[in-house]
Amino acid sequence: MHQYTRRDLPSPRPPTLQRRRNTRRHARLTLTLLAVGIAAVALMAQPSPTTALVGVHVIAMDREDVATNQTILVRDGRIAEMGPAADVAVSAKTTRVDAEGKYVLPGLAEMHGHLAGDDAAMNERILLLNVAYGVTTLRNMQGHPAHLPLRDRVARGELLGPRIYTSGPALGAKSIPTPDEAVKVVTEQKEAGFDFLKTQEGVSRAAFDAMVETAQKLDIPFAGHVAADVGLERALEAHYKSVDHLDGYVEALLKPDAAVDLAKAGFFGSAVIEHVDESKIPEVAQATKEAGTAVVPTETLIENFFTSEPIDTLLAQPEMRYVPKDVLSDWESSKRKFMTDGEGKIPAEQRDRLHAVRRQIIKALHDAGVLLVLGADTPQVLNVPGVAIHRELSLMVKAGLTPYQALEMGTRNVAVYFDTLREAGTIEPGKRADLLVVDANPLDDIANTSKRFGVMVNGTWLSRAEIDEKLEALER
Repeated sequence: MHQYTRRDLPSPRPPTLQRRRNTRRHARLTLTLLAVGIAAVALMAQPSPTTALVGVHVIAMDREDVATNQTILVRDGRIAEMGPAADVAVSAKTTRVDAEGKYVLPGLAEMHGHLAGDDAAMNERILLLNVAYGVTTLRNMQGHPAHLPLRDRVARGELLGPRIYTSGPALGAKSIPTPDEAVKVVTEQKEAGFDFLKTQEGVSRAAFDAMVETAQKLDIPFAGHVAADVGLERALEAHYKSVDHLDGYVEALLKPDAAVDLAKAGFFGSAVIEHVDESKIPEVAQATKEAGTAVVPTETLIENFFTSEPIDTLLAQPEMRYVPKDVLSDWESSKRKFMTDGEGKIPAEQRDRLHAVRRQIIKALHDAGVLLVLGADTPQVLNVPGVAIHRELSLMVKAGLTPYQALEMGTRNVAVYFDTLREAGTIEPGKRADLLVVDANPLDDIANTSKRFGVMVNGTWLSRAEIDEKLEALER
């Protein structure tokens, strides 16, 4: 029976999606469910000339503060004016959104998401789900040539979706088995126009070093997994743009006398967690800060695989109705196999320690000034796009961050990561109008980010009623 390891999960292409490519039944199902939603999306892709959000409380994310009773005037996809509601004139030609008492913050980001290869219908579903839950930026961690025109269509406003940054196809043991292949593939991906490189497990040290040298020469960043042959120390020395999943961090904390095989460290260190020395965490956090490497924890992924909650309960969560039945069946199969035949069968005490150590690492990284950015790894097993990012926020608070600090990970920090702070990440005149409006203050309770009143993406306003109508078209 196959044993899942970090080499398998998450896979280069989400395993529950890649097998769908040649399944006609899946294609028909997805297209049918999306027919109404996609038609509406196409009509709404272009921003309306001017929209006013009136009476909102603004969490601008440039500081921990709330500006009350404001009006935000949006024109041509940008914030044209913002100020006290009594001082901002709203003309009769402006689309007025009465949002008195609601809270507005920048749109959130999914910094470890996946699109579905060249499956156009599934990609439409992923984009729509993200937008519906306030995700207005998507860093796609498993690229495909089909994602380049998709990225450009969204950027031009031809299709409603989160702004896409995409890697090329993952660089793993099969794609770059030798240094020569590493040079070739990195060069091809740069020339193709991908935004960055996705590193995967299993890469040899020699191939990795060739990849790094070529990437730096061509000025294309790389991010993702840390291969066992590479290790966290070398990854930081190479200046990863981001390390995802906290990959390599547990292994970096091993006691000097720990007699373990790093090739069998398990799912993100789960098999060696009993051999770590937590006193090394501040040192590792400081090394990350000095390297200038960002970190995307993806705690939702780890929680989903190692939770002791019954599988049937997980599958009965309300958002699962947006997942096609065959995909849901795959998720169930993967989860059950992981828990019964894979690394998920480790003792509960071991799972609890893994969660506790990861939370300590996250808090230490934040305290050291490392740039933490928000990602949930969707659509991985049990991770529904859009929905999962709100759970990730709650897990960051559970790790010891304040609600504001957690929100920074999905807003301002993302703009810092992409060097787009001049036009994104906070709410200010001149910046892109990517906004999430909610019913209650998320600084009081991070769960309030899920209480959506509406979403604005690239200047296009979607009320909760419009969002619910689109989501209804996706239901099984």
